Amino acid sequence: MIKNTGINNFLQLDSNIPVVDVRTPAEFVQGHICGAYNIPLFSNDERVKVGTTYKQVGREEAILLGFDLTGSKWSAFIKQALEIAPHKKIALHCWRGGMRSGAMAWCLNLYGFEVYLLTGGYKHYRRRVLDIFAEKFNIRILGGLTGSGKTKVLHQLKALGEQVVDLEGFAKHQGSAFGSMNNMEQPTQEQFENDLANELKLLDPQRPVWIEDESITIGKRSIPNAFFHQMRDAPVMVLKVSLGARVDSLVAEYGILDKGFLKECTQKIWKRLGPEQTKNAIAAIDEDRMADFIRIVLVYYDKTYRSGLSKRDRAKVVEIDGGGTDAIVNAGLIIAKQNKL
Repeated sequence: MIKNTGINNFLQLDSNIPVVDVRTPAEFVQGHICGAYNIPLFSNDERVKVGTTYKQVGREEAILLGFDLTGSKWSAFIKQALEIAPHKKIALHCWRGGMRSGAMAWCLNLYGFEVYLLTGGYKHYRRRVLDIFAEKFNIRILGGLTGSGKTKVLHQLKALGEQVVDLEGFAKHQGSAFGSMNNMEQPTQEQFENDLANELKLLDPQRPVWIEDESITIGKRSIPNAFFHQMRDAPVMVLKVSLGARVDSLVAEYGILDKGFLKECTQKIWKRLGPEQTKNAIAAIDEDRMADFIRIVLVYYDKTYRSGLSKRDRAKVVEIDGGGTDAIVNAGLIIAKQNKL
């Protein structure tokens, strides 16, 4: 049985019904529904051939070519589907809910699967993703200068039952020139948006949602405009931590990284540091004076953060004296302050 299913019902299907994306591996890597499996009907090159035939010769010729290319693959498709969905219930989609997912649905239905076919395909899913960012959320921004331990505080707030969205976690980047930590590979912009939207749709929009203060870009990924505007208009709790505590925290986190990586990243911000301070920062790295290196770059990052904070509505900014970087203590201070507002 094949059931054509709209996007809202498709996303609300039982979690035991796996989602299978039949687009090419390249399309899947570019962006996919969270948790989906990939059983590509065509390889990347095969899809190009079919598409070219469709445009240059015609629809019927493209269909025939498609069957020629997949003729020996159908049993393998069924076996893959059985591994993913042994109970023979499966959800399918392609780009627009057209021939590729239709062909796979026909094959699996013939074998006895109950198939839920996404009307409009991944294209409708992406439309739903973008709509989510325009929905209203009760956002609370956690602010503070670099090294204040904001990410750890967010995780502690989540452990205490608060709703939290870790944007840097989804972007796989810590938001500065050094933010890749020399080992993190960022998702595509499309997948970043998909993952973020998937998290947001699980939240209660009436309850506070804690988010770290960010610029619109996190590494090479951008926060969707509609959601970023909500962030900029939200109340901010600024965690105040001493310079010494921040330096110690950053030395522990970044001081162990490869020196070549640190120097390369420092060179990327030389226009902002200035040639003299860039030279001093690189010398400090070479000489294992990590605290000195951190103090030099913090001059730039602190100035940048204070500039951004000054553009917010001061009536919505609340300062909290955290002193040190103990995440448990600071999360408690934040919750206590929130309860008084």
